[in-house]
Amino acid sequence: MNDPVLVINCGSSSIKYALVPDTPDLPRQAGLVERLGSSDARLKGHDSRGEPFERALAGDDHVRALEAILDGLEGRLPGAVGHRIVHGGERFTRATRIDDEVVAAIEATADLAPLHNPYNLQGVVATRQLFPELPQVAVFDTAFHQTLPPRAYRYALPEVLYRDHGIRRYGFHGTSHAYVSARADALSSLEGGGWLTAHLGNGCSTAAVREGRSLDTSMGLTPLEGLVMGTRSGDVDPGLHSHLARRLGWPLARIDEVLNRGSGLLGLSGLTNDMRELEAAAEEGHAGAHLAIEVFCYRVAKSLAALSCALPRLDGIVFTGGIGENSPLVREKVVGHLPHFGLGLDRAANAATVRGREGRIDGRHPAAPRLWVIPTDEEGRIAEETRQLLKGPAR
Repeated sequence: MNDPVLVINCGSSSIKYALVPDTPDLPRQAGLVERLGSSDARLKGHDSRGEPFERALAGDDHVRALEAILDGLEGRLPGAVGHRIVHGGERFTRATRIDDEVVAAIEATADLAPLHNPYNLQGVVATRQLFPELPQVAVFDTAFHQTLPPRAYRYALPEVLYRDHGIRRYGFHGTSHAYVSARADALSSLEGGGWLTAHLGNGCSTAAVREGRSLDTSMGLTPLEGLVMGTRSGDVDPGLHSHLARRLGWPLARIDEVLNRGSGLLGLSGLTNDMRELEAAAEEGHAGAHLAIEVFCYRVAKSLAALSCALPRLDGIVFTGGIGENSPLVREKVVGHLPHFGLGLDRAANAATVRGREGRIDGRHPAAPRLWVIPTDEEGRIAEETRQLLKGPAR
């Protein structure tokens, strides 16, 4: 398949899109619909010449938004549509061509990702309505982590909860971890390297990847487990829910809301979930901002150290995501918490590797694990998996 793939990442109030050509050197048309559901919904993007544009939408639903995206593609029709789907449960271990049965199966996993899957499906429904003749493919965040062994994905809970209800660790950000670990292999001239990958953005996760297979990861049943994130708490004592219910009388819905939307960097700092703003505030002496950065970096390092148990050999650490790619301070602090790994940070290289630059930031000692900053390309990975699936028999 040589035609471009339209990659759709559909949320509750936004749609990210990218028209990904089959030749990596060609420019992408990409953009974002934001504030869906409101009267000021807007489409922002770049046209085929790379020029930015912005326009108001005539309607505020997903079908109207996708019609506006199609108009913004200037007549360049895709050969297929690739959808980011957050949770695929245990059924979906790879990219899958979408039909009615697949839609129903994704709907059945909605309770595992209630903040994501229902909105991902809205994009599927809308694009199937607009492009009924085009093949459409679901690419799952969880699929890359289906190679975890039972010792990594099982919780220490009664067997019936796993057997009958699928309660286990699934992991997320799979397309990002897959892309940057494969890229690290290529850049390092290694076949099947052992990498610790850190996807650090508003959502954060780490993974241990060996020979292109995920062996462990920080997120679990839901994207709430693991690291401190922008507004998500990450790991907390499982008894916190009952403690807050007894002590404060909070219902489960409020506890869930606080842990998902009012915690993390925002909750610790009392200021913002934006790492750039936190770094500036910490420089000016804001105690909450300083604490948020310290907790964030320590927890990333702690997770990487724990995940190293999954690797027979550590070839290096890869930083990616908005924070991982653009915060030399965070990278330096994380590496500083791991002296026993024999890591050597090149401060000049670290400071220079920002704004989408790809680079190696270690001292290049031949015996030391490598440190890479690799901008993630989830859209490119989704397009690649879509193409690979469509080259073979539909399933």
